[in-house]
Amino acid sequence: MAQETSPTRQSARFAFHGVNAGYILELYDQYLADPSSVDDEARAFFANWTPPQIGSNGATTAAPAAAPADISRVLAAAHYAQNIRIYGHLAARTAPITDPPASAPELQQEQFGLTDADLEQLPAQVVDGPLVQQSRNALEAIKRLRAVYSGPIGYEFDHVQNVEQRNWLRDAVESGAYSTPLNGSQKKAILDRLTAVEAFEKFLHTTYLGAKRFSVEGTDAVVPMLDVIVDDASRNGIREIVIGMAHRGRLNVLAHVLGKPYEAIFSEFEHGPRGGVSQTDTSDIGWTGDVKYHLGLRREAGEGGGTRVDVPIIMAPNPSHLEFVDPVVEGMARASQENREESGPPTHDPMGSLPILIHGDAAFPGQGIVAETLNLSALKGYSTGGTVHIITNNQIGYTTLPQDSRSTLYASDLAKGFEIPIVHVNADDAEACFNVARLAIAYRSRFKRDFLIDLIGYRRWGHNEGDEPTFTQPEMYSRITKHPTARAIWAQKLEDEGVISAGQGDQLLAAAMDHLQQVREAGSPDKPATAEQPATSQRPIEIETAVSPGVLHQVNNSLHTFPDDFTLNPKLKRQLERRKAALETDGAIDWALAESLAFGSILMEGTPIRLTGQDAQRGTFSQRHLVLHDVERGTTFTALQSLPDAAAFAVWNSPLSESAPLGFEYGYSVYAPETLVLWEGQFGDFANGGQVIIDQFIVAGQAKWLQTSSLVLLLPHGYEGQGPEHSSGRVERFLQLAANRNIRVANCTTSAQYFHLLRRQALLLESDPRPLIIMTPKSLLRHPRAGSSLRDLTDGQFQMVIDDPVASENPDKVRRVVFCSGKVYVDLTHEEHETAEEIAIVRIELLHPFPTDKIQAVLEQYANAKEVVWLQEEPQNMGPWLYMFGKLHGVMEDMGSKAKLSYIGRPEQASPAEGSADAHAAEQARIVEAAWTLAKTKATTRR
Repeated sequence: MAQETSPTRQSARFAFHGVNAGYILELYDQYLADPSSVDDEARAFFANWTPPQIGSNGATTAAPAAAPADISRVLAAAHYAQNIRIYGHLAARTAPITDPPASAPELQQEQFGLTDADLEQLPAQVVDGPLVQQSRNALEAIKRLRAVYSGPIGYEFDHVQNVEQRNWLRDAVESGAYSTPLNGSQKKAILDRLTAVEAFEKFLHTTYLGAKRFSVEGTDAVVPMLDVIVDDASRNGIREIVIGMAHRGRLNVLAHVLGKPYEAIFSEFEHGPRGGVSQTDTSDIGWTGDVKYHLGLRREAGEGGGTRVDVPIIMAPNPSHLEFVDPVVEGMARASQENREESGPPTHDPMGSLPILIHGDAAFPGQGIVAETLNLSALKGYSTGGTVHIITNNQIGYTTLPQDSRSTLYASDLAKGFEIPIVHVNADDAEACFNVARLAIAYRSRFKRDFLIDLIGYRRWGHNEGDEPTFTQPEMYSRITKHPTARAIWAQKLEDEGVISAGQGDQLLAAAMDHLQQVREAGSPDKPATAEQPATSQRPIEIETAVSPGVLHQVNNSLHTFPDDFTLNPKLKRQLERRKAALETDGAIDWALAESLAFGSILMEGTPIRLTGQDAQRGTFSQRHLVLHDVERGTTFTALQSLPDAAAFAVWNSPLSESAPLGFEYGYSVYAPETLVLWEGQFGDFANGGQVIIDQFIVAGQAKWLQTSSLVLLLPHGYEGQGPEHSSGRVERFLQLAANRNIRVANCTTSAQYFHLLRRQALLLESDPRPLIIMTPKSLLRHPRAGSSLRDLTDGQFQMVIDDPVASENPDKVRRVVFCSGKVYVDLTHEEHETAEEIAIVRIELLHPFPTDKIQAVLEQYANAKEVVWLQEEPQNMGPWLYMFGKLHGVMEDMGSKAKLSYIGRPEQASPAEGSADAHAAEQARIVEAAWTLAKTKATTRR
C-alpha cells in the first residue's frame, strides 16, 4: 500500500472511530507481510502492538498488557456497537405479555472487557453513524444505540446483502428519520382508531354471544398501522392498495380500513352474508356465498372508513387456508401494475399498486405457500415492486405454542432467506407501531423490495371466541386476562402527558359503544339490499371462432420472421422452417403452431395474453419455442411481441412450484378479466401441487364470492407407458368439482380443436367468464393424426362432440357406440378394424359443461345400437368414467333408450398407470381390442 500523508494517516488516525477498525487490522496484516510497506509512524506503532482476539460470539477480549489501552478499547467498543446493531433485537421489549428478555451474551458489555469508565473516555466516533452527533462520548452513544435497538422495536437487517439497502436501513433507524415524535393531534387520532377497533370487538362479543368473529384483540395496532401505510403510500404515488389476510381481524379491517358499513356486518351476523345476490333462485348460478370472515371488498378512492385515502383499496376474499391468498394478491397487484394495451411485452410500473399481506405467526413459517410466494418477489415475471408484510403475532396457533409449531427463534425467520428486512414491534406501543409502518413504506418506495413487520401481541380470547383457551394455556391466559388493552395503555399514556383529560379515554370508548348500538337499532337487517344475479344457461355456448386465411398467413409470417442479426440454433431453424410451410400442406399444422396461430389472432383482435408455467417459453416437450435464443450473443426474441397493432403478450418461465404460481395467475386473471391468462403444468399431475388453489379459488370463487376468473390451465395428459407419474392430469378431480358451469373441462384430439378452443375462451372473456381446464397431449403434439389443415382453422368452430366419420354414413348398422375423449381416440383408430361400420367411435371434446344436446343427437342417430360404452385409458376409479356414467345414464333415461351402458378401460387401481412400458402396451392393446370385439365385417380406416 502506498504511503499517504493526509491527516487521517498521521498520529490522529490511531484514535480510531468505528469504521477504521477494519482498516487498522488490514494495515497490520500488511505490516506483518512487509514492514517496509507502511510508513514510519505505523511501523513504530505495530512494533509494540498485538491485535485483540475476537471470540466466537463476536466479543473482543482485551489486548495484552503491552498493547496501548486506547487501541484495544476502541476495537472492543466498535465490536460492541456492531453487536448491538446485529443482536439488539434479542433484548428488545417486543412481547407484551411475556417477561422482558434477559440480556444476550452478545450484548453483555463485560464480554468485551469494557467498563462504563472505559467507554466514557472514548470518543463517540467509535460507534459511528448518526448517533455520534448527539453524544459526547462512546458511553452516551452506546446507551443511545441500545435504546434504539433494544427498546420496543427490534431490528433485523444484517442479512440484507445489498450494502446500499443495509446502510440506508441503519441510517434511517439510528437517525430517527421515521421516528419523529407525534404531535397531540396525531396521538388523539391513534386513540380514536384504537377506540373504534376495541369498541367494535367488544360490541360484537357482547351482542352476538358465541358467534365466531376471529377477533383482532391483542394486535389492535394493525388498524392504525394500515392507516399509516395506506396514507404514506398514496402520498408517495401509489395508485391502489391490495390487501390479503386470513380471517383473524378481517372484520375489523373491513370495517375500519375499507369502510364496510357496520350495518352490513351486523346483518351478516344475524342473517348470513348475502354478497349482493338475491336468494330467490340460485339453481342456475350455483351461488352459495361464504362466511362473513372470508369475504372481500373493494373500496373506491375517497370513500369513508379511515383516515384520508386517495386511492382504491381491495381486500381479496380468502378461505380458511390462511396463507393461500398471498400469491393471489401478488397476481392482482401485478395485473394492476401492468399496461397491456400496446403490442410487445406489457409495461410494468410498481407504483400502480401496493400489495399488503397480513400473516399469522403460526402460518407464516408453517405453510409452504409463504416461501413459494416470497420466492416470486424478485422474479421478472412476478415482481410487484415490494410487498409490505405484517405478521399479527398472537404467540399461539389455535392451541399450539411456538416451540411446537416452528423450528426458528422468530415466526419471521423464513424471510431472512429472501433478504427481507424484519422489524419486531410491541403491539402495545402504539407510537412504535406507527413509526415502523412509516419505515416500511419508505423502504418499499425507495428500493421496490419487500419489508416485514412482526407485530408481537397476543390473542385475548380463544381461537374462535367460543373456544376455551385456559384448557391448554392456563398461565398465558391468566396474564392476558389481567393485561390492559392497547387502547387503555395508550389512553393512560396520553392522560399522563396531558394530551387528554383524566377519564376521557373511557368516555370515548363508551361513546363508541353507544354509536354501534344506535347503528344496529336503526338498521334494517331483516331486509338487506340485494341485487339480482342474472341466471346463466346450463348449456355450453356456441360461438364462431374461425379466422380468415389472410390473418393466419400474416400471423404465420410474423412468427417466422426474425431480426437480420439474430442467429438461430441450426437444428431449431430447420424445425421452424418446416413449421412456416405447414399452412400449405394438408394436416401439417401441429399442436404448437395451432397454439401460436391462435395466440397471434387473439392478440390482433385486441385481447392481451399472459402465459406462464414451468419451461413455458420453450415448452416442456420442445414444441413451443415462443422465446428464441441467439446462439452467438445469448439475446432473445419473441415474435408474438412484434405483431403490428396487437395487444401485449407475455410469456414467462415459472419457478419450479405450483401453488404460488397458480395462485398468482388466478389473481392476475381476476384483476385483468380482459386478458387471456394461461398457466401450464410441466405435466398434468403437477396440478396436484396447486390443489388448494384449484379447490378453493378456481372452481369455487364464483359461487362463494362472485369472483370471476377465465384462467386457463394447460395440463399435459395421456398414457404413453412412461410410468404412473406424469400420465394423468387427474381429470376426475376437475369433473368431481364441476357444477353449475363453474368451469370448462376439455380434452381435444386435434390441433384445430385446440386452436378453436383457445379462441373460444378469449371471445367469452367478457360475456361468459369461466376457468378452462385443458388436458393437453404429449405424444399427440407432433402426431400426424392430430395435425390439422388451414381450412380446419378458417372454417367452423370448436366442436364439443365429434361424430364418427365412417359410422355416421350408415348409422343404422351401428350396434355399439363408444364414447371417448382425448389421446386414446388415436390409439383406437390408428389402424383398420373389421367391425368399423358396426361400431361408432365418438369423441366428447368438452367434458363440462356436459353437451347434453349433442350427445342426445348422436344417440338418436344410432337408435339401433344395443350398447353404449365409455372407454378411457385411466383406471375405472379415475378419469371421466364416474362423471360420465351419471351424465350418459341421464341422457339415455330421458330418451327411453334400452341400450346397455358399460365401461371399457383399466380396472380400479391405486396408482394412475403401470410402471412398465411392456405392461402398459399390453393393457393398452387389451382396451383397444375390447372396444372392437364384435362380429367381423369389412375393414375401414378412420381419419
